[in-house]
Amino acid sequence: MWDDPRQLNAAALWVALIAAALLAWSGFAWLARQPAFAFREVVVRGPLERTNAAHLEAVIRDELSGTFFTMGMERARASLSRVPWVRNVALRRHWPQRLEVTVEEHAPLARWNEAALVNAQGEVFAADYAGELPSFFGADGSATEVARRYREWGEALAPLALSVREVKLSPRGGWQLKANGESGPLDIELGREEPSARLARFVAVWGRTVEALAKAGTRIGHVDLRYRNGFAARVPGFTERPQKKGATQSRKEAPRSPLAPVDVHGDASGNARLAMSEPGDVSEW
Repeated sequence: MWDDPRQLNAAALWVALIAAALLAWSGFAWLARQPAFAFREVVVRGPLERTNAAHLEAVIRDELSGTFFTMGMERARASLSRVPWVRNVALRRHWPQRLEVTVEEHAPLARWNEAALVNAQGEVFAADYAGELPSFFGADGSATEVARRYREWGEALAPLALSVREVKLSPRGGWQLKANGESGPLDIELGREEPSARLARFVAVWGRTVEALAKAGTRIGHVDLRYRNGFAARVPGFTERPQKKGATQSRKEAPRSPLAPVDVHGDASGNARLAMSEPGDVSEW
């Protein structure tokens, strides 16, 4: 090698290139740390309705430990994302001394298991909120599905002037709703199988059943839709009257109401459970 001029020239060239690269890197590293490239202006964009601006500014000041070239953007983004109400943060550098921070806030949709909040995307987050919100209950990881059902069933019940105030998904996969209407609260038991179809059938007969009873002075407080051909309803405070002795009219001959209640049962709490169905159908008990 030492006797070969070509190899010597090639080796010298490689040494020179490596030295130049190291020198350039050292110069850039020195230049990048100079105060002339420190951020002088920070602009925060995005409507901040609930984010604590003072908290956000404090985090930004703590993270401005570098210059235009050396600031850890991912670390800063992660720190800002931990600020309450912050859903997403985008950082952008503008030459030579400006940093732009774009903040997207969580939009609260409901309370989650009485311990956190759920946003419009079905994501669970922790923040303080004193306003009125519906309540969601479910297992970890089910918030997105519960939020989707809330929107779907809220639209289905809106024509009935019912607003959903609670959605509960049991550990076994059963669905329960609590709604508020003009005549008072209504609990809706949907169960596990085809809950949307069951609710649609209930909405279709609402006017001839629950609404008709309400107009007649009887308020329904609970409906159980887990029946193939109908639903069961509970009337708060209902007590079944005992049949008078000597009555000659049999039960089969008794006049039928337009609601066609096929059976009435009293329970231990003094409420009544009525199985209602369309004419010709039989409710399943």
